[in-house]
Amino acid sequence: MPILVHIPTPLRKLTAEAEIVSAEGKTVEEILTHLNRTYPGLDERLRDENGNIRRFINIFLNDEDIRFLQDKATPVKEGDEISILPAIAGG
Repeated sequence: MPILVHIPTPLRKLTAEAEIVSAEGKTVEEILTHLNRTYPGLDERLRDENGNIRRFINIFLNDEDIRFLQDKATPVKEGDEISILPAIAGG
């Protein structure tokens, strides 16, 4: 069963305005790779040239920041949800 991925408003132009899309994979890394194959251009906004998640992008697995789990290697399973959130700067 696919994993549901919540797409932030600024990236929805790449997903035909879809707020939630599905992707397949066993880790966050595999989910991101699947998303890039399905929605070209998304990857360059999420990952840098070395394949690392950009500093200003936060990815949550079931409300937990993956940086505090196993980062891109964090395993995902049926029923999990991933949220992609751009960091918000303010002052």
